[in-house]
Amino acid sequence: MKTSIATVCLSGTLSEKLHAAAAAGFDGVEIFEPDLVGSPESPEEIRALAARLGLRLDLYQPMRDVEGVDEDAFLDVLRRAEAKFALMRRLGIDVVLCCSNVATATIDDDDVSASQLRRLGELAQDHGIRIAFEALAWGRYIDDYRRAWRIAELADHPAVGVCLDSFHILSRGHDPSAIEAIPAEKIFFLQLADAPALSMDVLSWSRHHRLFPGEGSFDLARFLTHVVRAGYTGPVSLEVFNDTFRQTDVRQTAVHARRSLRWLEDAVARGLADDRPQDYEPLPAFGGPRGFDFVEIKAEDTSGIEALLEIVGFTPRGKHRTKPVTLWTAGEARVVLNEQHARGLDPHIAALGFAVPDADALTRRAAELGTPFAYRRTYEGELALEGAVAPDGTEIFWSSSADGATADGAALRDEPLWAAEFEHGAAVQESPVSGIDHVSLSQPWQAIDEATLFFASVLELPTTSSTEVASPRGLVQSRVIQSRDGSIRIPLNVAPPILSGGRAALPQHVAFACDDIVALARTARSRGMAALPIPQNYYDDLAARFDLDDGFLATLRELDLVYDRESEGEYLHFYTATVGDLFCEFVERRGRYDGYGAGNAPVRLSAQRAGEGGAGRADIVRA
Repeated sequence: MKTSIATVCLSGTLSEKLHAAAAAGFDGVEIFEPDLVGSPESPEEIRALAARLGLRLDLYQPMRDVEGVDEDAFLDVLRRAEAKFALMRRLGIDVVLCCSNVATATIDDDDVSASQLRRLGELAQDHGIRIAFEALAWGRYIDDYRRAWRIAELADHPAVGVCLDSFHILSRGHDPSAIEAIPAEKIFFLQLADAPALSMDVLSWSRHHRLFPGEGSFDLARFLTHVVRAGYTGPVSLEVFNDTFRQTDVRQTAVHARRSLRWLEDAVARGLADDRPQDYEPLPAFGGPRGFDFVEIKAEDTSGIEALLEIVGFTPRGKHRTKPVTLWTAGEARVVLNEQHARGLDPHIAALGFAVPDADALTRRAAELGTPFAYRRTYEGELALEGAVAPDGTEIFWSSSADGATADGAALRDEPLWAAEFEHGAAVQESPVSGIDHVSLSQPWQAIDEATLFFASVLELPTTSSTEVASPRGLVQSRVIQSRDGSIRIPLNVAPPILSGGRAALPQHVAFACDDIVALARTARSRGMAALPIPQNYYDDLAARFDLDDGFLATLRELDLVYDRESEGEYLHFYTATVGDLFCEFVERRGRYDGYGAGNAPVRLSAQRAGEGGAGRADIVRA
């Protein structure tokens, strides 16, 4: 698949954007006119730089308001076009994007627009240039790609065709299937952008909230499939206006963008199966993740976490034979406590491990997606886990099962191979904790979109829900990524970038599953666990919201348990105090409850804020 990216997607100067696009593996770029106008390099120098970098210059854009005007206005269009076409020849670009008229259109007549495009095409042809006519979603008269094609067809000129933009088509709810009726040779260019589902004017939506494929709500795989079936073989280009991407590191964003196209290519290739074009290749299939293998918590001193794990029934399985790392297990939950290279670090989630049917295939997949790999030093006789670094810096590792489980859903092993590297541990004991229910990761504001794409493309963990929660520090945005079987659940949370005492506004947490939350809470409290105090007002409100038995409600109050209910089941949970940037949650799901008690999150956030008291965060275990 030929790939391209509009320079408007990236931060930096035009030269920096070209270098970043080339380094990320793009085949070409679209030159956004303001980037060239503000560049100190001449068009000839930009052309030469692109050639040295191995980049095509695929498109020049935009040329606005070229049709639907009176004759005097159109003569000015031709004057502008003459200058643009001369500039494009200096750049070596042979396709220009011409948008449907927004500002100056006075004539709503297909014949008039077609005649003016024909005359513009004649001038373009004299310069060896083609006109790619695009229907803007907010065009004054022409806002539908089907009408834009009808007008281009009426123009009947070899230098006049259409540009198809997924945002302009899908944001208006237009059916993309009619793309297949457009002759391939008349589709001069293709631009792709995803976007979240928002209720706002389409111009603001487009200019500020576009996303890379796989990050929004548009079905871009279906859209691109229609384009492929039409016979289009030109560049597949990204045109993403996004305030965040224009502030982030240009090289990282370019890699992020290229990853999104590789993910989309895979989705289209798999959908078309044997009918796919030869240049559309699927990614290596690894069978999907089968569950959490481990959670790694890192700190200079992990003794407080050790004490908590012991209180709630985890078994110390020993110390690593070569590193200051210990393993604790309870049921299917494995927690690795790492004090290596952790000087000055408070407890935080440093890594997640996943069990997968085919680790080698996942490693190849991650490489094709341009993912940075995680490095851990290993010695002779130790298992080298493959891994990648997520956009927030969390390391993600994966390993195959010892019994050769495959993508057909065969059961994973009870004990991972790497666990044998931990020595002198205690015998496994029964525990009220059965496994890891979910892991909640706090995301930097600028990384959340890239993070959702990372998990979806590399690990096949799509976003399944999103919500917003009020907190004392502002609105918290939460997106949940989840495996198809529900064995992996990872809420990704973004808070306003406000700091408190030098720490990020949101801590991370690990939620452990259990079958009897009341018994666990009683036992843990009797052994010294410091639970997060829940205000009594919460329980008064709970009694009003749900018809709960008085005795049951009294138990919730006594143990600082919080509660939620939906049609499919119930959810009971409690939180520990926060230590460093981490707290733990213990949950019991009853019936088919599938949420996370989102209605309780504001209470928890307020309680955590009150517990800080301006003097740091509490101990997780009482002295």
